[in-house]
Amino acid sequence: MKSLAEMDDQQLQNVTAQGKHMLFFDAAWCGDCRFIKPQMPAIEKEYADWQFVEVDRDKFLDLAKDMDVFGIPSFVAIKDGQEVGRFVNKDRKTKKQIEAFIDNLPA
Repeated sequence: MKSLAEMDDQQLQNVTAQGKHMLFFDAAWCGDCRFIKPQMPAIEKEYADWQFVEVDRDKFLDLAKDMDVFGIPSFVAIKDGQEVGRFVNKDRKTKKQIEAFIDNLPA
């Protein structure tokens, strides 16, 4: 999984302009993020048509605010530069819930 720490906001916009991207907002202190993080490689493998990008909410707080991401872990799906779905709240998320979210995104 790529990390937003490896690119700036403009590069993120350029990267997400084409194709399917899943922004995964998390933070080091977040217990619910640590709960799901070990499952992320399996989710990425299952949904190989999506490029997953980890966004540390604390390092990119302005971006999180701009995108109305106030709870973590959260997921924002972007296809060809446009948001097509979000799973954003402060609740713990399971692998099954994340898969159901992705399965219900537009093709």
